Amino acid sequence: MSADDDAPASDDSEPEPPLLRNRDFLLFVLCRTTNVIGVHALTVAVGWHVYQISGDPVDLGLIGLAQFAPALVLFLVAGIVADRFERRGIIIICNAVHVIAVGMLIALFHSNALAVGPVLAILVVHGAARSFFHTTTQAILPNLVSKQVFPRAVAFASSANKGAQLLGPALGGLLIAWLDHGAYTAILIAFVAAGLAAAMIGRRIKVLAPEPFSIATIVGGFNYVWHNKIVLGAISIDLMAVLFGGVMGLLPVFAADILHVGPDGLGLMRATPGAGSLIVGLILTQMPAPGRMGPALFISVTIFGLSIVVFSLSTSFWLSIAALAVYGAADMISVYVRQTLVQIATPDHMRGRVSAVNSVSINASNELGDFRAGIMAGGIGSVGAVLVGGVVTVGIAGLWAYMFPAMRKVDRLDQYRT
Repeated sequence: MSADDDAPASDDSEPEPPLLRNRDFLLFVLCRTTNVIGVHALTVAVGWHVYQISGDPVDLGLIGLAQFAPALVLFLVAGIVADRFERRGIIIICNAVHVIAVGMLIALFHSNALAVGPVLAILVVHGAARSFFHTTTQAILPNLVSKQVFPRAVAFASSANKGAQLLGPALGGLLIAWLDHGAYTAILIAFVAAGLAAAMIGRRIKVLAPEPFSIATIVGGFNYVWHNKIVLGAISIDLMAVLFGGVMGLLPVFAADILHVGPDGLGLMRATPGAGSLIVGLILTQMPAPGRMGPALFISVTIFGLSIVVFSLSTSFWLSIAALAVYGAADMISVYVRQTLVQIATPDHMRGRVSAVNSVSINASNELGDFRAGIMAGGIGSVGAVLVGGVVTVGIAGLWAYMFPAMRKVDRLDQYRT
């Protein structure tokens, strides 16, 4: 089946409602937005409290590992589940697991059992749910809108996602300052709201007759990505850039020990990349078919790396904020190109498995990169760990431009075909 053979979100004989009047699409955006708010507020809150408990930046890296490791282990399973079961129901279940995990954290902190190990164990459960949620939400979007408006839907959904990344960390920092451990109750409410929004989606996503279960079925996503070099290049450059360019997990160190701005400043720092991304995303929603997107991807990764270098060397809070804003703006270009390419060019019957491969890259943007930064910080210090990551990221942009010349030729995403 080619990408053009996918069943559209609605019958071609029926006019599709405008994007912002598509009830199911808006409910999907609401679900993912509130989920992301909860995830980012939780990451800020847990990072702050764990650092207060241990004072060890390596533990901040372990927080990233605890959330990413389940995705690394389960992503093949998540892809198969998304291709064989009703996708809306999977999203509802994932949010229910998030609620349970946050409830466990509330019980833990109220018991005054101030140890890092139990917190990390709960985050593993949370990370497992995130693995299935990320994979399924990527796979379901093409079921809700037509291909004609899909690039704009990606830009709009990504903008809302970045808005949540703006609000979530700021909310997390403020809730810590105001409520301390009470912040987790508000986070729990966000996951409840996400589950309810998913339950209200009216379209029941029909699953096509699944392929016979075999090794070929399990690794189908890998095979598709490997043989589509443009998709392979887009996914792998993002994975490598965020592996070396991850800085968010070390922000508590910069806030407390370098910039001396406390939890309020930490919340603003966590939110700033989302603000930069949101601005660029809103611009992209007004550009249904921008051109030269292949070169734009390499340029954006280069700028992403340079912003990390500036942030690592800054001792000024406002210069650091400016660098983080550029960091988020550059990342948004990469997200837009990758998400549109991967989803619009993949047949629906295997979109879950391909989305699972892509989800590893997306999850790595905060978790695996944070683990790398935390471990390096334990050896060469936080400033050195971030500086080295930024320099390597710039090198990755040049290397990938050489290794994947076809990516340099990608122009309009709505005209891309496998």
